Amino acid sequence: MGSSSLIVLIIAAIAFSGIAILVSRFVLKATTNKQKGEPYECGIPTHGKTLVQLNVGYYLFALIFLVFDVELVFLFPWAVVAKSVGWPALVEIIIFLFILFMGFLYAHKKGALKWI
Repeated sequence: MGSSSLIVLIIAAIAFSGIAILVSRFVLKATTNKQKGEPYECGIPTHGKTLVQLNVGYYLFALIFLVFDVELVFLFPWAVVAKSVGWPALVEIIIFLFILFMGFLYAHKKGALKWI
């Protein structure tokens, strides 16, 4: 398995997605109406200005949550093999957690964790 396998995989992914799009174009009837052009808002028609400005702090808070949530994905496999790998696994996870903690301190220093 080398680069040829990766190339075959990419070609297969492009082919399958292209075939699916072409089949849907031929099978489904194309209809246009006013409702298809409206944004989906839980079935409630919008009135007035629909663009609402949100504070960037909510976005930063969500991104930081995702970072710390995704790091759990890396901790579970490490916990499974930590005993069999030994000390190198412990050293690596300490480095990983240190980098994460430094990111947490940076976010705290910048005020990204303050709820507005």
